[in-house]
Amino acid sequence: MNPPRYALASLNQYGVTSLHLRNPLIVAWWSAAFPGFGHFLLNQYLRGTFLTLSEVVFNTLSHLNEAMVYSFCGKFAQAKADLEPRWILGYILVFFIAIWDSYRSAIYQNKVCYVARLENAPLPVFRLYRSEVQYIQRKNPWVGVGFSFVFPGFGQLYSHRIGLGFYAITWWWIYITLSHLNESIIYLVNGRMKEAVLILHPHWLLFMPSVIGGSMYHAYVIAREHNLLYCLEQRQYLRNRYGTSSVRLFGDRGEAL
Repeated sequence: MNPPRYALASLNQYGVTSLHLRNPLIVAWWSAAFPGFGHFLLNQYLRGTFLTLSEVVFNTLSHLNEAMVYSFCGKFAQAKADLEPRWILGYILVFFIAIWDSYRSAIYQNKVCYVARLENAPLPVFRLYRSEVQYIQRKNPWVGVGFSFVFPGFGQLYSHRIGLGFYAITWWWIYITLSHLNESIIYLVNGRMKEAVLILHPHWLLFMPSVIGGSMYHAYVIAREHNLLYCLEQRQYLRNRYGTSSVRLFGDRGEAL
């Protein structure tokens, strides 16, 4: 049997990769929130990883987050003096390329998704590897959201995105360590407000809202996609298994027999 020209999903030891219809504007918006996130929504993990690393590197070297904090506080002269023009131009380039490429890719993937659904190639349901067991099953999207809210990356592990989950967990540990968020929370619980504010590092702290929001949204979306794949695979199996059966469950007008 020849392999399908357009497969709708694939299972490997790192997780489930699948095609689904996307809103290109939403994908572009997440690329604007954090370059690379839009590509993660499109299952383009290598591109997404490269762009997220570029975002962190260029942002750090250009001192963009610090300049944003000064601007929020009305210290515009200090914000301007803190920026590094050599690196801010590189950041702008990565920012707009990420938005454009994710928008373009979302439009094309929607076309491929339509073709793959028309081809209706058999969907994989179970794969057994030496280091992992992968399968398609129903997921509760809100469980994925809750896991990602508690610790970004856990929602991805819940939905069998092993590589992305490990990547997100690693970077979240880096963010909470360098921003001193955990220490700040401890000071806050003990009523030491001044120490809680002073210990925070604004550069690393400003990365965290986009990361936690993106992780929650991604976990919700991919859990719903798992449910859709599960239903499609069940439909294919039942149609192939019982499509030629002479048993009829409904009459001509839909009455139960």
